[in-house]
Amino acid sequence: MPLRNTADRYGAVAKLLHWGIVVLIIAQYLLAEAAEELADGPEKLGVITNHKSVGILILFLMLARIGWKIANRGLPQPVPMARPQRIAAAAGHGILYLLLIVLPLSGWLMSSAAGYPTGFFGLLELPMLVGENHDLHEALEDVHETLFDTVVIVAVLHALAAVFHHAWMKDDTLRRMLPFGK
Repeated sequence: MPLRNTADRYGAVAKLLHWGIVVLIIAQYLLAEAAEELADGPEKLGVITNHKSVGILILFLMLARIGWKIANRGLPQPVPMARPQRIAAAAGHGILYLLLIVLPLSGWLMSSAAGYPTGFFGLLELPMLVGENHDLHEALEDVHETLFDTVVIVAVLHALAAVFHHAWMKDDTLRRMLPFGK
């Protein structure tokens, strides 16, 4: 499989970024749920620290994905679709990209407002984005949860659209992004 996109398939880099981010989003959900179940203490702090690191990794990967998309213009030709479908597909991708940048930023802001640092797997500590502010932290916690719920909804619609293309339209929309196979 070529690294770069071809006229009919996404390349290895685009697929790795796509599916890697999917796996990390699932991991984020599991980490958040695990943290909710733990009593305050070192174990919970460790889970939350890992959640923050994975969130920052998603942010970095999304920025890399955007950079790759800009630098790699050999995108697969779109399958034949009516104009409203093309607009919906572009809007869906744009909304997902935006959400997957804003969601980790909201977590970083929330952590900063709580007065807690955000690190990246112990390799570096990111700067505080805002000063400590309890009310802002509480508001950002609601925003962060709502953004995650929205990501889930948009991602499910995205996946359903790919299955719709595969099962009903009988085109290559899904096959072009699958990690393996032809």
